[in-house]
Amino acid sequence: MSKIGFIGLGLMGGAMVGRLQDKGHDLVVLGNRDRTYLDQALARGATEAANAREVAEACDVVMLCMGTSDQVEGRMHGEDGVIAGLKPGAVVLDFGTSLPASTKALGEEVAAAGGAYLDAPLGRTPSHAKDGLLNIMCAGDNAAFDKVKPVLDDLGENVFHLGALGSGHTIKLINNFFGMTVANAMAEAFAMADVQGVDRKALYDVMSAGPLHSGMMDFVKGYGVDGDPNQLAFAIKNAAKDVGYYAKMADNAGVDSIMSKCTLKALETARDEGLGEDMVSQMVDFYAAKLKP
Repeated sequence: MSKIGFIGLGLMGGAMVGRLQDKGHDLVVLGNRDRTYLDQALARGATEAANAREVAEACDVVMLCMGTSDQVEGRMHGEDGVIAGLKPGAVVLDFGTSLPASTKALGEEVAAAGGAYLDAPLGRTPSHAKDGLLNIMCAGDNAAFDKVKPVLDDLGENVFHLGALGSGHTIKLINNFFGMTVANAMAEAFAMADVQGVDRKALYDVMSAGPLHSGMMDFVKGYGVDGDPNQLAFAIKNAAKDVGYYAKMADNAGVDSIMSKCTLKALETARDEGLGEDMVSQMVDFYAAKLKP
C-alpha cells in the first residue's frame, strides 16, 4: 500500500489522518468546505487531490469519512468519483454511518470496477482517533479485510470483522439506535424528576447503583447534573440522522420498528426547533421544556 487516499477531513476524519501520518503513511487527501484539518495534513506532507477520481487513481486504498450515505454516493459516483478512477485490486472503505442498502449497492459497483468495498463504521470519539483507539466495525470481503488490517490496526484498538458487506453498518445502526434510546430515556427521567420535585443527583445515585447503570447514563448525567454537555460529543442532528437510518433500514427489511419511533420523534423535533447543534445530553433541556407544568 504505497499511498492511502482519505476523503472527508472533518473532526473525526482529520483526527484519523493525523494518526495515519503519525504512523508514517503516505496520504492523498480530499476535503470539503472546512480546510482546517486538510491544511494540517498538507503541512505534514500529504498531497491534495482535485477530486475523488484523482484520489482513487493515486491510491491502493481509499478511505471515506462522510456524514451521510448521499455524501458517500456523491464521492463514489460520476466522472470525478472514486469508481471512475479505481485501480485494479484497490480497497475502498466507508468509515461513516451509512445505510446498509446503499453500502451493498456500492459494493457491487466497486466489484464490477475491479476493486473491493468494505464498510467500517466507527465507535468512540475523535480524541480516541488521535491515539489509534477507535472501535472499527468492518465487514466485507475477507481478502480485502486482510489487506487493510495492518492500517486499521494503526487506527483502532478493537478492529472487528463482522461478516458480509453491510454487516458493519447494520450493527452500527442498531448500536446507535439503542444508545440514543437510552440517552433519551435518561434525559426524560431527569426532566420528570424536576416535575416531581426530586433532586436529579439523588435519582442518578439510585439508578446508577443498580443494573440500569451504563456509560450512556453517565454521559447524560454529565450534563443533566454536572452541566458538561461534551462528555458525549455527538450532536442531536447526527443522532436524528442515525436513528432515522435505523428506521429506514427496518423499512427496507419490510418490518415496522416500534421502539425507534419515540426516540426519532424527539430527536427530529429538537433538531427542527433549532437544537440540532446541541449535544445529545442536552436533550435534558428539551424534555424539561416539554414536561414543564
